[in-house]
Parts: sequence; structure tokens; C-alpha cells
Amino acid sequence: MTGVRVGRSAATVSRFGLGCAQLGNLYTPIGEADATATVATAWDCGVRYFDTAPHYGLGLSERRLGDALRALPRSAYTVSTKVGRLLVPDRSGAGRRDPEGFDVPADHRRVWDFTADGVRRSLAASLVRLGLDRIDIALIHDPEEHRAAALEQTYPALHELRAQGVIGAIGVGSKQWQVLHRFVTETDVDAVMVAGRYTLLEQPALDALLPDCQRRGVSVLNAGVFNSGLLAVERPHPGLPYEYSDVPAAVLARVRAIAEVCTRHGTSLPAAALAFAVAHPAVAAVVVGAHHPGQVRRNAALLAAPPPPEEFWSELVAEGLLRPDAPLPTSPVGTG
Repeated sequence: MTGVRVGRSAATVSRFGLGCAQLGNLYTPIGEADATATVATAWDCGVRYFDTAPHYGLGLSERRLGDALRALPRSAYTVSTKVGRLLVPDRSGAGRRDPEGFDVPADHRRVWDFTADGVRRSLAASLVRLGLDRIDIALIHDPEEHRAAALEQTYPALHELRAQGVIGAIGVGSKQWQVLHRFVTETDVDAVMVAGRYTLLEQPALDALLPDCQRRGVSVLNAGVFNSGLLAVERPHPGLPYEYSDVPAAVLARVRAIAEVCTRHGTSLPAAALAFAVAHPAVAAVVVGAHHPGQVRRNAALLAAPPPPEEFWSELVAEGLLRPDAPLPTSPVGTG
């Protein structure tokens, strides 16, 4: 497998990674056949990096991903999963739906646990659900309210497991770039998963996080690049999600202005969003989810296509719709 090395570890990722929250029935259910076909299509499109978590569908995403990968050569793909939430059986919730956005029975509850013991228990359970013998990349998941425990307990436990070869690489994922920046400057993580903070719509991670990742050799896994789906359509409209809620009017107006520039230059909002998201030299992979195989094929084709022309980016900057210091795409990125 060819790919981009993750930090200083031996793990590699394809430039296009499949985010597997949708395999856990994020927002809406998908059938087993569609879940399997989505992973198979990603593989056929050159995807060799798959990201999941216990949080996604209370373990459903991990189980489905493991089932879909089972017949494929283990050395040919990379899987990341996450620690920070333990799944505890809850028989009383079997008749309810999960309250955290996944259309699954609430037969487990999530318990925050950033202790060393919690890390080991979480990874052991993930290995069972995935049916794997190792985790390539272990990401500390959403430590915003647990920063001290994540730095003082979770990271040292993962550091030890990395040294033992139980996991291949260590990372941390968050929507808050400041949290990620602290791990980059205070620990020896291999990667950060930036969720929604470096996109065509907004680039706060450009100030300190991405430059320091580049300086310290930390790989950026750029996720949430459609800002919860807002940039995934050619014509943005009210009712689309942004930050897991309805898009505010001011944000919608800005996205519509970007979409108008796209139209004038013969490109689309999703195409520009994907091209931009992978252009920064610190970005090792762009991680995008899909509810069905057609979305995977579209995203792969957009990533492999020539980026929008230079004049497009110049107009965005001139209109105040893009930061002038953001690195711009110059050629197709491919998926491998």
C-alpha cells in the first residue's frame, strides 16, 4: 500500500479516508447491504484509510466496518478508532432510540473515561467489535471537558501501548483547534483529527495549529470538511445542518456567496470544498463520510479532478470569503 505516513509512526493513510459515522446510522438508518457496499465502493475508489469510533451508533459502526473489511488483506488498510467513551450495557434503554444522533436502540450508554484503565478497556472492546488484532491509529475523542485527564492519563497510556506495538500511532480529535494545539505542543502525538475547523467556510486552525503541526511533524486528518453537510450541496438552502444544528442565516449567506463564485467559475461548492481541504501541506488525509456508495464515488471523483482555477480562489480572497494566507490547491490529489 502506498500512502502518507502518519507523523513519525509506521502507519500510513490514503489521501481520501472514509469517515464511518454514517455506518452507525448517523441521523438516519442505513441497511447492512448499503453499509457493506459503501465500504466496498470506497475500497474500489482507492480508499485505504477508515475512521470509526465506539461512539458511532453505540458500536454499530465498528462492527459494520470490521465485517466489511474482513475479507481484505489486513496489511493493505489502516483503521483508526477512538478512546474516551466506554459503552456500558443498559437494558432499560432497549426500547428507546439513542439520544445522541444515531438511529439505534439505546441498549448501551456512553460513560466518559480517560483513565489508563479506561483506555485499555475501550481498545480491547473495539478490537472485538472490529474483529482485528491491532489498532493502527488510536485517537483521543473529544477531550474538551477532560483536558487534564486526557493529557495526564490517556496520552501516557497510549504512549505506552504505542511503545509496545499494541497501537501504531496516537492522535487526538476535536472540534476545538485550541485543544488539539495543546496536545501538539505538549505531547508526542502522531496526528490530530481537525473536525470542521479547516474548511472552505472557516479556517481558524490556520493561525497556530496547522503551522505547528507542520513544524513538529504531526499529521493532520482533516474531517468535517463539509461543515456537517452545509458545503456538500451545490445550492445551499435553509434547513441544512451546521455544527449539528440548523444553519444560522449569516453563515448561510456566506456559503451562498461562495457558491455563487463557484458557479461563475464553472465549479461546484463540494468540489471546491474538497480541493481546499486537502491543499494545506500539513494535511495527510481528508476524511469524508457517506450514507451510500454514490456519495463515495462522487467525492472520489471530485478529489481526483483538477481543482478550480486560480481565478476562482483569487475572487474568493478579493470578496473576503477566503483568507489570503491559506494554501491553495494546484493539482489533483488522487486517493492513494
